[in-house]
Amino acid sequence: MTDGARPPLSSESVVLSDESQIGEARRAVAALCRRLGLGETEAGQASIAATEAAANVIRHGGGGELLMRALGPKGGLELVALDRGPGIADVARALEDGFSTAGSSGTGLGAMRRLSSVFELWTAPAQGTAVLMRMAGATLSTATIVGAVCLPHPGEQECGDVWDFESRPSGYRLVIADGLGHGPMAREAALRAVEGAGRGLESPSRALEEAHRSALGSRGAAMAVADVDLAAGTVRYAGVGNIAGVLMDGSRNRNMVSMSGTVGQGPPRLREFTYPLEQDTALVMYSDGLGTHWSLERQPGLIARHPALLAGVLYRDYSRRRDDVTVVAVRRSAS
Repeated sequence: MTDGARPPLSSESVVLSDESQIGEARRAVAALCRRLGLGETEAGQASIAATEAAANVIRHGGGGELLMRALGPKGGLELVALDRGPGIADVARALEDGFSTAGSSGTGLGAMRRLSSVFELWTAPAQGTAVLMRMAGATLSTATIVGAVCLPHPGEQECGDVWDFESRPSGYRLVIADGLGHGPMAREAALRAVEGAGRGLESPSRALEEAHRSALGSRGAAMAVADVDLAAGTVRYAGVGNIAGVLMDGSRNRNMVSMSGTVGQGPPRLREFTYPLEQDTALVMYSDGLGTHWSLERQPGLIARHPALLAGVLYRDYSRRRDDVTVVAVRRSAS
Protein backbone atom coordinates (compact mmCIF):
# COMPACT_ATOMS: atom_id res chain seq x y z
CA MET A 1 0.00 0.00 0.00
CA THR A 2 1.28 3.46 -0.74
CA ASP A 3 0.53 6.53 1.36
CA GLY A 4 -3.14 7.14 0.59
CA ALA A 5 -3.80 4.19 -1.76
CA ARG A 6 -6.37 1.38 -1.55
CA PRO A 7 -6.69 -1.53 -1.27
CA PRO A 8 -4.01 -2.12 1.38
CA LEU A 9 -1.31 -4.63 0.56
CA SER A 10 0.49 -6.97 2.92
CA SER A 11 4.26 -7.19 3.24
CA GLU A 12 6.35 -10.16 2.19
CA SER A 13 9.34 -11.62 4.00
CA VAL A 14 12.38 -13.75 3.24
CA VAL A 15 14.23 -15.19 6.22
CA LEU A 16 17.99 -15.04 5.69
CA SER A 17 20.19 -17.55 7.49
CA ASP A 18 22.59 -18.90 4.85
CA GLU A 19 24.07 -17.96 1.47
CA SER A 20 21.52 -19.99 -0.51
CA GLN A 21 18.79 -17.60 0.57
CA ILE A 22 20.41 -14.64 -1.17
CA GLY A 23 19.05 -16.01 -4.44
CA GLU A 24 15.67 -16.57 -2.82
CA ALA A 25 15.52 -12.91 -1.81
CA ARG A 26 16.47 -11.80 -5.33
CA ARG A 27 13.80 -13.99 -6.91
CA ALA A 28 11.12 -12.80 -4.46
CA VAL A 29 11.83 -9.16 -5.28
CA ALA A 30 11.89 -9.91 -9.01
CA ALA A 31 8.47 -11.57 -8.69
CA LEU A 32 7.08 -8.53 -6.84
CA CYS A 33 8.44 -6.26 -9.59
CA ARG A 34 6.65 -8.34 -12.22
CA ARG A 35 3.37 -8.07 -10.31
CA LEU A 36 3.85 -4.31 -10.16
CA GLY A 37 4.52 -4.15 -13.88
CA LEU A 38 7.90 -2.48 -13.44
CA GLY A 39 10.21 -2.12 -16.42
CA GLU A 40 13.28 -4.25 -16.97
CA THR A 41 15.67 -1.56 -15.75
CA GLU A 42 13.76 -0.86 -12.54
CA ALA A 43 13.28 -4.56 -11.83
CA GLY A 44 16.97 -5.20 -12.41
CA GLN A 45 17.98 -2.44 -10.02
CA ALA A 46 15.61 -3.74 -7.35
CA SER A 47 17.00 -7.26 -7.74
CA ILE A 48 20.56 -5.96 -7.34
CA ALA A 49 19.57 -4.02 -4.22
CA ALA A 50 17.88 -7.11 -2.76
CA THR A 51 20.95 -9.23 -3.49
CA GLU A 52 23.28 -6.75 -1.81
CA ALA A 53 20.96 -6.34 1.19
CA ALA A 54 20.56 -10.09 1.70
CA ALA A 55 24.31 -10.66 1.41
CA ASN A 56 24.99 -7.94 3.99
CA VAL A 57 22.45 -9.40 6.43
CA ILE A 58 24.02 -12.86 6.22
CA ARG A 59 27.72 -11.94 6.04
CA HIS A 60 27.79 -8.98 8.40
CA GLY A 61 24.66 -9.36 10.52
CA GLY A 62 24.76 -13.10 11.13
CA GLY A 63 21.36 -13.58 9.51
CA GLY A 64 18.05 -11.80 9.65
CA GLU A 65 15.20 -10.94 7.33
CA LEU A 66 14.34 -8.97 4.19
CA LEU A 67 10.91 -7.34 4.14
CA MET A 68 9.34 -6.06 0.93
CA ARG A 69 6.09 -4.37 0.05
CA ALA A 70 4.50 -2.57 -2.86
CA LEU A 71 3.91 1.13 -2.34
CA GLY A 72 1.03 1.22 -4.82
CA PRO A 73 0.41 0.65 -8.54
CA LYS A 74 2.73 3.53 -9.49
CA GLY A 75 4.44 4.17 -6.18
CA GLY A 76 7.34 1.76 -6.44
CA LEU A 77 8.46 -0.68 -3.80
CA GLU A 78 10.12 -0.77 -0.42
CA LEU A 79 12.79 -3.10 0.95
CA VAL A 80 13.78 -3.23 4.62
CA ALA A 81 16.73 -5.41 5.65
CA LEU A 82 16.88 -6.38 9.33
CA ASP A 83 19.56 -8.11 11.39
CA ARG A 84 20.61 -8.44 15.03
CA GLY A 85 24.34 -8.36 14.37
CA PRO A 86 27.08 -6.25 15.93
CA GLY A 87 25.98 -3.05 14.21
CA ILE A 88 28.04 -0.74 12.00
CA ALA A 89 30.80 1.07 13.86
CA ASP A 90 31.49 3.69 11.14
CA VAL A 91 28.46 4.27 8.90
CA ALA A 92 30.14 6.87 6.68
CA ARG A 93 33.04 4.55 5.94
CA ALA A 94 30.77 1.56 5.41
CA LEU A 95 28.95 3.50 2.69
CA GLU A 96 32.19 3.93 0.74
CA ASP A 97 32.76 1.51 -2.14
CA GLY A 98 35.65 -0.82 -1.44
CA PHE A 99 35.21 -0.92 2.34
CA SER A 100 34.38 -4.31 3.83
CA THR A 101 34.80 -6.09 7.15
CA ALA A 102 33.93 -9.50 5.72
CA GLY A 103 36.39 -9.90 2.87
CA SER A 104 33.81 -9.05 0.18
CA SER A 105 34.06 -6.48 -2.62
CA GLY A 106 32.64 -3.83 -0.31
CA THR A 107 30.05 -2.39 -2.71
CA GLY A 108 26.93 -3.38 -0.73
CA LEU A 109 25.69 -0.31 1.17
CA GLY A 110 27.03 2.12 -1.41
CA ALA A 111 25.28 0.29 -4.24
CA MET A 112 22.06 0.06 -2.24
CA ARG A 113 22.08 3.81 -1.64
CA ARG A 114 22.74 4.62 -5.31
CA LEU A 115 19.89 2.37 -6.44
CA SER A 116 17.36 3.92 -4.03
CA SER A 117 15.27 7.06 -4.32
CA VAL A 118 14.92 6.92 -0.51
CA PHE A 119 17.72 5.34 1.54
CA GLU A 120 18.14 5.40 5.30
CA LEU A 121 19.59 3.14 7.96
CA TRP A 122 19.63 2.72 11.71
CA THR A 123 22.32 0.84 13.59
CA ALA A 124 23.53 0.48 17.16
CA PRO A 125 26.33 -1.53 18.79
CA ALA A 126 25.18 -5.08 19.65
CA GLN A 127 21.62 -4.17 18.55
CA GLY A 128 21.94 -4.81 14.84
CA THR A 129 21.13 -2.82 11.73
CA ALA A 130 18.02 -1.91 9.74
CA VAL A 131 18.33 -0.58 6.19
CA LEU A 132 15.50 1.05 4.23
CA MET A 133 15.44 1.26 0.44
CA ARG A 134 12.57 2.73 -1.59
CA MET A 135 12.90 2.63 -5.35
CA ALA A 136 11.15 2.58 -8.72
CA GLY A 137 9.64 6.04 -8.33
CA ALA A 138 8.97 5.99 -4.57
CA THR A 139 9.43 9.36 -2.85
CA LEU A 140 8.66 10.91 0.50
CA SER A 141 5.25 12.40 1.20
CA THR A 142 5.23 16.18 1.58
CA ALA A 143 3.33 16.20 4.89
CA THR A 144 3.77 12.79 6.52
CA ILE A 145 5.99 9.74 6.22
CA VAL A 146 4.53 6.26 6.66
CA GLY A 147 6.22 2.95 7.43
CA ALA A 148 4.52 -0.41 7.81
CA VAL A 149 5.00 -4.12 8.32
CA CYS A 150 1.97 -6.35 7.67
CA LEU A 151 2.70 -10.09 7.62
CA PRO A 152 0.52 -13.20 7.87
CA HIS A 153 0.55 -15.91 10.51
CA PRO A 154 3.49 -18.28 9.81
CA GLY A 155 2.32 -20.85 7.29
CA GLU A 156 -0.55 -18.72 5.96
CA GLN A 157 -0.58 -17.03 2.56
CA GLU A 158 -3.14 -14.33 3.42
CA CYS A 159 -2.82 -11.88 6.29
CA GLY A 160 -5.84 -11.45 8.57
CA ASP A 161 -4.73 -7.89 9.35
CA VAL A 162 -5.65 -4.98 7.06
CA TRP A 163 -4.60 -1.35 7.31
CA ASP A 164 -5.48 1.82 5.44
CA PHE A 165 -4.00 5.32 5.29
CA GLU A 166 -5.82 8.37 3.95
CA SER A 167 -4.07 11.68 3.38
CA ARG A 168 -6.17 14.74 4.18
CA PRO A 169 -5.65 18.49 3.68
CA SER A 170 -4.90 19.02 7.37
CA GLY A 171 -3.50 15.59 8.26
CA TYR A 172 -4.43 11.95 7.79
CA ARG A 173 -6.55 9.00 8.91
CA LEU A 174 -4.96 5.65 9.90
CA VAL A 175 -7.06 2.49 10.27
CA ILE A 176 -6.04 -1.04 11.33
CA ALA A 177 -8.35 -4.07 11.53
CA ASP A 178 -7.40 -7.53 12.81
CA GLY A 179 -9.83 -10.24 11.72
CA LEU A 180 -10.42 -12.90 14.38
CA GLY A 181 -8.21 -15.92 13.84
CA HIS A 182 -6.04 -15.95 10.74
CA GLY A 183 -6.13 -16.92 7.08
CA PRO A 184 -8.68 -16.04 4.35
CA MET A 185 -11.74 -15.78 6.62
CA ALA A 186 -9.93 -13.45 9.01
CA ARG A 187 -8.81 -11.30 6.07
CA GLU A 188 -12.37 -11.16 4.72
CA ALA A 189 -13.64 -9.90 8.08
CA ALA A 190 -10.90 -7.28 8.31
CA LEU A 191 -11.45 -6.10 4.73
CA ARG A 192 -15.19 -5.77 5.27
CA ALA A 193 -14.58 -3.72 8.40
CA VAL A 194 -12.07 -1.39 6.70
CA GLU A 195 -14.20 -0.95 3.61
CA GLY A 196 -17.26 -0.27 5.78
CA ALA A 197 -15.41 2.44 7.66
CA GLY A 198 -15.01 4.29 4.37
CA ARG A 199 -13.24 7.61 4.07
CA GLY A 200 -14.13 11.12 5.10
CA LEU A 201 -16.70 10.17 7.74
CA GLU A 202 -17.29 12.64 10.52
CA SER A 203 -15.43 10.91 13.34
CA PRO A 204 -13.47 7.77 14.26
CA SER A 205 -16.36 6.51 16.41
CA ARG A 206 -18.79 6.95 13.50
CA ALA A 207 -16.36 5.07 11.26
CA LEU A 208 -16.35 2.17 13.73
CA GLU A 209 -20.15 2.13 13.74
CA GLU A 210 -20.19 1.76 9.96
CA ALA A 211 -17.43 -0.85 10.10
CA HIS A 212 -19.50 -2.86 12.59
CA ARG A 213 -22.49 -2.89 10.26
CA SER A 214 -20.35 -3.89 7.30
CA ALA A 215 -18.67 -6.75 9.19
CA LEU A 216 -21.88 -8.30 10.59
CA GLY A 217 -22.03 -11.99 9.71
CA SER A 218 -18.26 -12.29 9.44
CA ARG A 219 -15.84 -13.54 12.08
CA GLY A 220 -15.53 -9.99 13.30
CA ALA A 221 -12.43 -7.91 13.91
CA ALA A 222 -10.55 -5.78 16.36
CA MET A 223 -10.22 -2.31 14.91
CA ALA A 224 -8.97 1.21 15.59
CA VAL A 225 -9.25 4.52 13.76
CA ALA A 226 -7.03 7.56 14.33
CA ASP A 227 -7.74 10.97 12.77
CA VAL A 228 -4.71 13.25 12.96
CA ASP A 229 -5.01 17.01 12.48
CA LEU A 230 -1.47 18.29 12.03
CA ALA A 231 -2.54 21.93 11.99
CA ALA A 232 -4.44 21.64 15.27
CA GLY A 233 -1.93 19.22 16.81
CA THR A 234 -4.54 16.64 17.84
CA VAL A 235 -5.36 12.94 17.42
CA ARG A 236 -8.95 11.73 17.63
CA TYR A 237 -8.88 8.00 18.35
CA ALA A 238 -11.44 5.23 18.76
CA GLY A 239 -10.59 1.55 19.09
CA VAL A 240 -12.37 -1.74 19.77
CA GLY A 241 -10.46 -4.86 20.78
CA ASN A 242 -6.75 -5.53 20.75
CA ILE A 243 -5.46 -2.89 18.32
CA ALA A 244 -3.04 -0.68 20.23
CA GLY A 245 -2.12 2.93 19.57
CA VAL A 246 0.77 4.86 21.08
CA LEU A 247 2.18 8.37 20.69
CA MET A 248 5.98 8.45 20.93
CA ASP A 249 8.22 11.51 21.25
CA GLY A 250 11.49 9.86 22.24
CA SER A 251 11.19 10.52 25.96
CA ARG A 252 7.90 8.76 26.74
CA ASN A 253 5.09 6.69 25.26
CA ARG A 254 1.47 7.78 25.60
CA ASN A 255 -0.87 4.83 25.16
CA MET A 256 -4.25 5.53 23.59
CA VAL A 257 -7.38 3.79 24.88
CA SER A 258 -9.26 1.04 23.02
CA MET A 259 -12.52 -0.36 24.38
CA SER A 260 -13.42 -4.03 24.72
CA GLY A 261 -15.50 -5.74 22.06
CA THR A 262 -15.41 -6.90 18.44
CA VAL A 263 -16.51 -5.08 15.31
CA GLY A 264 -19.12 -7.23 13.55
CA GLN A 265 -19.92 -9.33 16.64
CA GLY A 266 -22.44 -7.87 19.07
CA PRO A 267 -22.75 -4.13 19.71
CA PRO A 268 -19.20 -2.90 20.47
CA ARG A 269 -18.53 -0.29 23.13
CA LEU A 270 -17.56 2.88 21.30
CA ARG A 271 -15.80 5.80 22.87
CA GLU A 272 -13.65 8.43 21.25
CA PHE A 273 -10.65 10.14 22.85
CA THR A 274 -8.66 13.22 21.83
CA TYR A 275 -4.92 13.48 22.48
CA PRO A 276 -2.42 16.30 21.88
CA LEU A 277 0.15 15.71 19.15
CA GLU A 278 3.47 17.47 19.49
CA GLN A 279 5.62 18.44 16.50
CA ASP A 280 8.13 15.58 16.80
CA THR A 281 5.71 12.87 17.95
CA ALA A 282 5.30 9.62 16.00
CA LEU A 283 2.01 7.72 15.93
CA VAL A 284 2.40 3.94 16.09
CA MET A 285 -0.55 1.54 15.80
CA TYR A 286 -0.26 -2.24 15.84
CA SER A 287 -2.17 -5.51 16.08
CA ASP A 288 -1.69 -8.09 18.82
CA GLY A 289 0.89 -9.93 16.74
CA LEU A 290 3.26 -7.45 18.39
CA GLY A 291 3.90 -7.74 22.10
CA THR A 292 2.57 -4.94 24.28
CA HIS A 293 5.50 -4.60 26.69
CA TRP A 294 8.19 -2.79 24.76
CA SER A 295 10.15 0.43 24.74
CA LEU A 296 12.94 1.91 22.65
CA GLU A 297 15.51 2.07 25.45
CA ARG A 298 17.70 -0.48 23.64
CA GLN A 299 17.28 1.24 20.25
CA PRO A 300 18.90 4.68 20.68
CA GLY A 301 18.00 7.19 18.00
CA LEU A 302 15.45 4.94 16.30
CA ILE A 303 12.50 7.26 17.00
CA ALA A 304 14.13 9.93 14.82
CA ARG A 305 14.62 7.63 11.82
CA HIS A 306 12.23 6.91 8.96
CA PRO A 307 8.98 5.29 10.21
CA ALA A 308 9.68 2.25 8.01
CA LEU A 309 12.77 1.58 10.14
CA LEU A 310 10.78 2.14 13.34
CA ALA A 311 8.07 -0.31 12.23
CA GLY A 312 10.66 -2.82 11.03
CA VAL A 313 12.73 -2.85 14.21
CA LEU A 314 9.63 -3.08 16.42
CA TYR A 315 8.57 -6.10 14.35
CA ARG A 316 12.08 -7.59 14.51
CA ASP A 317 12.41 -7.27 18.28
CA TYR A 318 8.87 -7.64 19.62
CA SER A 319 6.82 -9.73 17.20
CA ARG A 320 5.17 -12.77 18.82
CA ARG A 321 5.88 -14.82 15.66
CA ARG A 322 2.70 -16.85 16.13
CA ASP A 323 0.01 -14.59 14.66
CA ASP A 324 -0.66 -12.08 11.92
CA VAL A 325 1.27 -8.92 12.75
CA THR A 326 0.86 -5.32 11.63
CA VAL A 327 2.87 -2.32 12.75
CA VAL A 328 2.27 1.09 11.18
CA ALA A 329 4.28 4.18 12.14
CA VAL A 330 3.63 7.73 10.94
CA ARG A 331 5.34 11.02 11.63
CA ARG A 332 5.40 14.51 10.18
CA SER A 333 7.84 15.04 7.32
CA ALA A 334 10.83 17.25 8.06
CA SER A 335 10.34 19.08 4.74
